[in-house]
Amino acid sequence: MTPHRDDRPPVRIVHLGLGGFFRAHQAWYTGAAPDSARWGIAAFTGRSRMLADQLTEQDGLYTLVVRGPDRDEMAVQTAVSAAHPGTDLRSWCAYLSEPDVAVVTLTVTEAAYRRHRDGGLDLDAPDVRADVSALRHGIGVTTVPGRLVAGLAARRIAGAGPLAVVSCDNLPGNGEATARVVHDLAAAAEPGLDGWIAENVSFVTTMVDRITPRTTPEDVRAVAELTGHEDAVPVVTEPFSEWVLSGDFPAGRPMWEAAGARFADDITPYETRKLLLLNGGHSLLAYAGSARGHDTIAAAVADPVCRSWLDQWWDEAARHVPLPAVELADYRTTLLRRFANPRIRHTLAQIATDGSQKLPIRLLPVLRGERTAGRMPAGGARILAAWIGHLRGTGAPVNDAGAGPYQQRAGSAQDVLALLAPDLAGDTDLIHAIDEAGAHLPLRP
Repeated sequence: MTPHRDDRPPVRIVHLGLGGFFRAHQAWYTGAAPDSARWGIAAFTGRSRMLADQLTEQDGLYTLVVRGPDRDEMAVQTAVSAAHPGTDLRSWCAYLSEPDVAVVTLTVTEAAYRRHRDGGLDLDAPDVRADVSALRHGIGVTTVPGRLVAGLAARRIAGAGPLAVVSCDNLPGNGEATARVVHDLAAAAEPGLDGWIAENVSFVTTMVDRITPRTTPEDVRAVAELTGHEDAVPVVTEPFSEWVLSGDFPAGRPMWEAAGARFADDITPYETRKLLLLNGGHSLLAYAGSARGHDTIAAAVADPVCRSWLDQWWDEAARHVPLPAVELADYRTTLLRRFANPRIRHTLAQIATDGSQKLPIRLLPVLRGERTAGRMPAGGARILAAWIGHLRGTGAPVNDAGAGPYQQRAGSAQDVLALLAPDLAGDTDLIHAIDEAGAHLPLRP
C-alpha cells in the first residue's frame, strides 16, 4: 500500500494492544466519527515491533475487509496516525504528557491486567514486583498496569490535565477492574501519584463486540488482487459491530455515537449478555467443538450435536442475563447467523487460548446461579468437562500461561473445580455431571 497521509489526524487517543480487533473496532469507530479529522490514534503493540513497523511503512493505513456471507467490502482506514512497539516506553510517556491527548484505550486480553484472584493487582507476581521497583527508580516497566501508571506519572509531572482510560477487554466491569489494578500499583509505588490519579483520571466501562479472526496470507493476497495495492496488514472482520460505553471523558472524546456506539448509565445487562451468550458459547465450541474434530466456529455450529449443546448452554445462561426474553431471543438468532458465516474463519484454537482467565467470568456465574436455584446446569458442566479434556490434550492445543496448575490437576474434575471455584468443589452432584459429560467427549462426527 502506497502511503498517502496528507490528512493525518493529530494524536488525541493513545491505544495499547495494537492488533486486528482494535483496528476493526475502536479505530473503525473513530475513523467513522464525523469529527475524525481531529482524533488521531497513536497505537502501541503489546511488546513485539513487527506490526508497528509494518503499519509505519504504510503510514498507518490499512484495509478493513468486512466479510459478509456473500461478499467482501473493503475500505482503507485512516484513524491510526502513528504505530509503535510496546517496548517504546519513551514515546508512550511522551504522548501521555501532551494536554491534547484525551483518551487511552486498551485491548490487551484478560490475562494482561495481572489480577489476583480477589480482583486486585497480583502484587506477588515477579513482573509486578519488578514494576513497583522500576516506578520507584524511574526505569522501564513491562506489565500493562505498569505502563499505564508510568504514563500517568509522566502526565502528572507535565501538568497535562485529566484524561479517560477506556478498557475494551472482555472483563466484567472492565473500567472498575482497570481502575483497581492501576490504583493498587500506584499506591505501592508512589502514594502521591495514586491520589493524583483519583482526582484526574476517569475509568470508562465498555462492552465491545466484533468477531475478528486472524488475517491469513490468503487474505493479504485477496486484498492485493481486488484493490491493486499491496497491504501487508489488512484486517478481516464481520459486518456486525457493537460498542456500549459508560463513564466520563473529562478531556473530551470523538463523536463515536454518530458511528453507532451507545452510551448508557449501566452497561451490565449488555456486558452480561455478551460474556455469557457470545463468549460462553465460543468457549463451549472451542473446547467441545475441537474435541469433535472441528477447527472453526462455523464448522462447529454446523454440527447438529454442537448446535444442540450450544442451545442447551444458551437456555441456562439466558436465565442469568437481566434483559427481556424477546431481546435475548433476537440476540441468539443474530449470534447463530454470525457464528454460521462460513467466510469468517474464526479458529477454535484462537478462541481456546487463556481458558484459565476466561472461564471464571464466562462460565462460573451460570454454574453458581443454576446450582443456587436448585438446577443442574448440564450445558455448563459440559463446558468445564471439555476444558478439562483440552487440558489433557484433546482438541485445540493449550495456549494459556495460567494453565499449569490446572493441568497438574486435570486427572480429576473435583481437583480442577477446587482450584477454579472452591465454593463449588463440595458439590458432588455437579462433579458427577462434569464427569458424565467428560465421558462422552470426544465424540467425532
